[in-house]
Amino acid sequence: MTLQTYETTPTRFVEANGIRYAYRSLGKESGTSLVFLIHFRGTLDNWDPAVVNGLAKDRPVVLFDNAGVARSGGQTPDNVAQMARHALAVIQALGLRQVDLLGFSLGGFVAQQVTLDRPDLVRRVILAGTGPQGGEGFAPFSPEVQAITEQEQSKPENALFLFFSPTQTSQAAGRAFLERLGARKEDREPPSSVQVRDAQLAAIQAWGTPQGERYARLREIKQPVLVVNGNQDIMIPTINSYILAQHLPNAQLILYPDSGHGSLFQYPNLFVEHASLFLHG
Repeated sequence: MTLQTYETTPTRFVEANGIRYAYRSLGKESGTSLVFLIHFRGTLDNWDPAVVNGLAKDRPVVLFDNAGVARSGGQTPDNVAQMARHALAVIQALGLRQVDLLGFSLGGFVAQQVTLDRPDLVRRVILAGTGPQGGEGFAPFSPEVQAITEQEQSKPENALFLFFSPTQTSQAAGRAFLERLGARKEDREPPSSVQVRDAQLAAIQAWGTPQGERYARLREIKQPVLVVNGNQDIMIPTINSYILAQHLPNAQLILYPDSGHGSLFQYPNLFVEHASLFLHG
């Protein structure tokens, strides 16, 4: 039997609370499923095949489009709390009783919220290129980042600026990442709509705005957490990764050199190695 890969696994649909969600699953049939939570405007097609296939060697992995994104039904919420409820609906509809979470960027906010809402469900958490509620320097984004996030269409070259450092080495890694993103030729997702853009931007701004005692809720996340980022993240400034590592009771931090927001895509093999070690405990 040929094992499915990120490039070949079919898109399936699952229904929960009257909404039809698009998802893909692959990897081993036994073990704790690793659920991937994607970045701003991202769809099923925005994960790095090298990361997904690398992690799927040892465990089941599940990717899905949240409400309103690409081929998922419903409307994209403008807040992280509701996004987390949709994620929980998908996890439940798929019959998963315990999961590990990999949240990248906005997906990292959702991963934190899911863990707070259902601590019994979540075993381990990987937070990549993300930040805590009320974090530093992304509500609002810098003017350069804001201008790109507001564009009607998300262009591939935007990823080179937002996810990678301006150095030659990082940009070369970024171009290799974009090439890998094109490896899946059929059954691809439509791009995110303007409604998705606007709702997700509102959710990011609200999450990043300090309210009450800053970082207090991080103490409630008792699960082991791996925090990873590049040393020069211009979207969710790298200081946020330090804050997560300081305030989460059971966290470890890895910062990759010469890299930005998308460090896990710049060093996919190294990230898979670190993530696998962490998930094996």
